Amino acid sequence: MHLNRRDFIRTGSVTSAGLILSPLLIQRCNPDGTSDQELADLYLGFQNPPMSAKPFVRWWWNGNRLTAEEILRELDVMKEAGIGGVEINPIKFPFGSQPVGYETLQWLSDEWIEMLKVALQGARERGMLCDMIVGSGWPFGGEFLEKEEQTQMVTIETIDLKGGQRYQLPREELLQKVDPGIHSKNETVYKDLMMMRLMPETSDEFTEGIDLAGQLQEENITLDVPPGRHVLYYVVKLTGYMAVINGAPGAAGPVLNHYNKPAVERYLNRLSNVLTGKIGPMGDHFRAMFCDSMELEGANWNDDLPDEFEKSRGYSLFPYLPFVLKKVGHMGNPIEEEYGTKFPPGVADMLNRVSLDFYKTRLELFKERFIDAFNQWCHENGVQSRVQAYGRGMHPMETSMDIDIPECETWMSSQIGGEWQDRGSQGRAYCMINKFVSSGARLAGKRLVSCEEITNTQMVFMATLERIKITGDQSNLSGVTHSILHGFNYSPPEAPYPGWVQYGTWYNERNPWWTYFKLWAEYKTRLSWLFQNAALQSNVAILQPLTDLWLKYGPQRDPFPTHDYPDYQHNLWEAVHKNGDGCDYISESILHEATYRIGRLVYQERSYEVLLIPEAETMDLKTINALDALATAGGKVVFIGKKPFKSASFKDPETNDMEITDAIQNLFDNHKDNVVLYPDPGDDIIQWYGSLQESIGHAPMVSINKPNRYLCQVSYKANEADIFFFSNLSLTENISVTAKFQVKKDRHPWLWDPESGKKYRYPTIKGDKEIGIEMAPASSLLIVFEKSENGTVYQPLRPKGAGKEIIGPWRLKLSHVNGERKEITLDKLVDFLEDDRLKTFAGEAVYEKEITVNDPSEMTGLSLGNVQGVSELAVNDKKIGVQWYGHHIYDVSNQLSAGNNILTIKLTTIAGNYLKSLEDNQTAQRWTSRQPYYPVGMMGPVEWC
Repeated sequence: MHLNRRDFIRTGSVTSAGLILSPLLIQRCNPDGTSDQELADLYLGFQNPPMSAKPFVRWWWNGNRLTAEEILRELDVMKEAGIGGVEINPIKFPFGSQPVGYETLQWLSDEWIEMLKVALQGARERGMLCDMIVGSGWPFGGEFLEKEEQTQMVTIETIDLKGGQRYQLPREELLQKVDPGIHSKNETVYKDLMMMRLMPETSDEFTEGIDLAGQLQEENITLDVPPGRHVLYYVVKLTGYMAVINGAPGAAGPVLNHYNKPAVERYLNRLSNVLTGKIGPMGDHFRAMFCDSMELEGANWNDDLPDEFEKSRGYSLFPYLPFVLKKVGHMGNPIEEEYGTKFPPGVADMLNRVSLDFYKTRLELFKERFIDAFNQWCHENGVQSRVQAYGRGMHPMETSMDIDIPECETWMSSQIGGEWQDRGSQGRAYCMINKFVSSGARLAGKRLVSCEEITNTQMVFMATLERIKITGDQSNLSGVTHSILHGFNYSPPEAPYPGWVQYGTWYNERNPWWTYFKLWAEYKTRLSWLFQNAALQSNVAILQPLTDLWLKYGPQRDPFPTHDYPDYQHNLWEAVHKNGDGCDYISESILHEATYRIGRLVYQERSYEVLLIPEAETMDLKTINALDALATAGGKVVFIGKKPFKSASFKDPETNDMEITDAIQNLFDNHKDNVVLYPDPGDDIIQWYGSLQESIGHAPMVSINKPNRYLCQVSYKANEADIFFFSNLSLTENISVTAKFQVKKDRHPWLWDPESGKKYRYPTIKGDKEIGIEMAPASSLLIVFEKSENGTVYQPLRPKGAGKEIIGPWRLKLSHVNGERKEITLDKLVDFLEDDRLKTFAGEAVYEKEITVNDPSEMTGLSLGNVQGVSELAVNDKKIGVQWYGHHIYDVSNQLSAGNNILTIKLTTIAGNYLKSLEDNQTAQRWTSRQPYYPVGMMGPVEWC
């Protein structure tokens, strides 16, 4: 929906009469009205949230170049900006930065511990909370690890051989050829030749081939190849192949073997022994210990894994091992190329089932030996576990159920706020893993869902507060309730501009817009506190076909999978929410443990009316029995696109597959009304889900008359209050819809403003359950249904202006971050990129214009038009307000005088365009050389409205 700029004042953020609601304009109302004590307490917390609800930051201790004075200075900077806690995170010194005399301290050295004490005491004195990463960088490890404690991978290589010939193959050359494209290679890698098999190039049946175990220790391997083309498979174990990514001194070196429980326990106890010996009980100082990304790059082995496989699966892995392993490429992803023996489909299917059993065994061992061990260690030391518990080796949902504070990721990019396609990840800030993590948390009864938020490895210096808001809103829509910002760089003031920057959105007092950061922090804090103290509402469950994904493509590198199955796998939940429902992901294990009653699937405190199963081919018989129980209880089971027709069983697959096919058919025959097969989504998944709702007679929690790809919502319930959060995810689109809510009869809508902490009775259209929603770009809306209906009704600005444009010239006063000051005249408003004098500007640009007003009573609103940056308006030297996202429209009622008036508009910019121009600045070029120059300035038109 594209609107004329003159109409902005009539259509901005929320209304029932088509009138704008902006953060500034809300504050004109006098809020009042609370009902029972529980709601009063909820609202009081919303007004004044505790430090624990404020955003935390990943505090990168760059190179461990630390001083007590700088630690305390930075804590002051963060607290003043609205940050409530830190994750102490030692990390490698940033490339290209200048140490300016600061010395490196070894992780866990006496000197480092003294700095840690300063940070912990300083945080406590300021009321801030502390987490700390285990080790440094990710995944954790260290120079001190013994060989048997280091990460292991078993992989293969193949060599095509011609028949009827003798080959002499030096063993060392075979080993050297196995060199996976690891992102972070360790200097010392131990390689062991474990297995060699000579196979025909094609085979009509499974065969183990010719076992060459007798030559594994020979320096030169002799092969007499039988007639016909053959393939040599050889299996190599690599130990210590991966180094900690960006490890700081003292915790760099090889990665730990997470499948080796004694090694895991020794590593963790080494840390806790030092900490408790030097600072006392960990629980007296830390909220949680943190485990960062499990980017284990192909780790899949411990020496006892074959024995564990046989115990749990009932057959030996060894006959099949060369054929279920993959050649490994970048970040541990399998190399997708043709190699090895060509088997018929039946044999390939059998090997896929073995591969699935191999992966399930690793899932079980990883949970037992790392996840459970980490949790136990945390609890023994009086702290909570906080873990990004996903990636190869972990179930994407179930593992988060075990973690005290499960964490996911939301990323900043130039796509955020732009074009949004129904399938794929374009326009998304949240990662595909977010919904898995938040679902696992809710199924385990947890409300604190953490997020590594605004993760930024592209627009480090180009990020705006407006784009940060959209990115953060997407986190909340995916189920997140707390932000760990990525991140705050430890950087002393004397470090040359822009300072020490390892990663992340540039949260720093040297950033021009830092003064306004607190506005977003306060907004985010109130949302976090409210959502942490409410229950996420979900009436739909989604059973993702993970078994089929793993059978078809193998385990994925979450949160950045190479393959999805089906291709809309991670877009289905979006369509559910955009059509007014809420959903969680579940697993087959959840179905097995759930109960079924009164039309619902019930698991602990969660319950669902509808279960969606997208394109599942493989299913467990126990799962089908659970679906039968759900349908019998009156719940809806919707198979999307296809019916399951096989099992995952390696043993007796034909019999088991037929059993699944028969059971599925019986399920459909016995429950014709409650079990349906619905077509796949096609091109418009949002419209498709709306049709599905209608087809099965399902009423959403909120009916939206015109679902929009940019409008998403999430619902919570706190005591007697129903809470709905809406967000416009576009930087350019205006959205106008009506929404009808399924809430109790005696509930009335209130607008709770996360920016100010105030609330207002929200006008309705029909009765008390239908409202109009008008949303400007990047805006959001928080509606809370309460028992109380008495209170000040929100009254939006009612503009009287005729839309007359204010044209140039404009005086422009420029205060550059580099210290330069100058004044210029603009004949007309322009994007700074169009003016060579302004293209690389960063800092504050103050526009001034003298205007004549005949009748001030006719001028109620002023629109600045297209603004790229934070604007702050003053009229006749009186500050009117600040706009940092959406339409830059100001209420100027009673601010103008008859005759001459002075308009002053301070625009605060990003730093990126200036830093891009600093060709000799390594830090600046590292993060801007691949970025374009971004629009900056007030482009207008500036007009009365």
